[in-house]
Amino acid sequence: MPTFTALTTLTGRDAAYALGDAMERLTPEPTGVGVFEMEDGSGLWEVGGYFEAAPDDTALAVLATAMGAKPFVVSELPETDWVAHVRRELVPVEAGRFFVYGSHDADKVPEGCEPLLIEAAMAFGTGHHGTTLGCLRALDRLAGAGFHGRNVVDVGCGTAVLAMGAARIWPETVLASDIDEVAVDVARANVTANKLDGRVICLEAAGFDHPNLAGAAPFDLIFANILKGPLLALAEDLSGALEPGGYAILSGILNEQADEVITHYARSGTNLAHRESIGDWTTLTLQK
Repeated sequence: MPTFTALTTLTGRDAAYALGDAMERLTPEPTGVGVFEMEDGSGLWEVGGYFEAAPDDTALAVLATAMGAKPFVVSELPETDWVAHVRRELVPVEAGRFFVYGSHDADKVPEGCEPLLIEAAMAFGTGHHGTTLGCLRALDRLAGAGFHGRNVVDVGCGTAVLAMGAARIWPETVLASDIDEVAVDVARANVTANKLDGRVICLEAAGFDHPNLAGAAPFDLIFANILKGPLLALAEDLSGALEPGGYAILSGILNEQADEVITHYARSGTNLAHRESIGDWTTLTLQK
């Protein structure tokens, strides 16, 4: 069965989500709709839908005009087993002591590592992206230097791979939160697959806006692998939730954006301890 995509871009988070909601009501109905902030610093948002039948060009044109979006680009995708494709492409990743793998590579887990199982169907957050890899390396570096995280939270956790990494090396319970309900479900499934139930607690929350997070603060280690915009918006809350001497590992930052993030967090008393660039992305370790 063919699959069709319809993609557009526009400015503004609220307008993008409103357009995504409107797409859900199209006929034929999309099988899925995604709304994403572009990671190039342009301020644009991408809105796209997947359809099993060709979407209505006129309806898409009306939506684009009404929301101030660019005209939709409609494409027909070849029939592909995407999970099988991803399995072929995603080889295991080593990040210090951590070994991130899919179940199809379970026979490749080496002795003496800290294994983290993330299924191929959940590709974002598998460790292949420079942001996730950088955060795992930063965690490994802190632990190797003698730091012990006793009160850790992963904000914007996605697959919860970072929270699970912390739970693998320290005995304390780790909190993991995400604004997206589906991401939280994915995180919980990964926690169960890694036999970390009760060790990693997954919550749906925007930033630090959850009673469990407020009650657990201040934290001695905070992960926030999101994007520059949300990181800047969270700076005051994140620094306030960090105990003196505690660390924040931040990523989702393009290399050219790193200095701005460092300067912004320094105003809240959280200063650069280490930085690493992998490809186009920078991971920052800050200390309060």
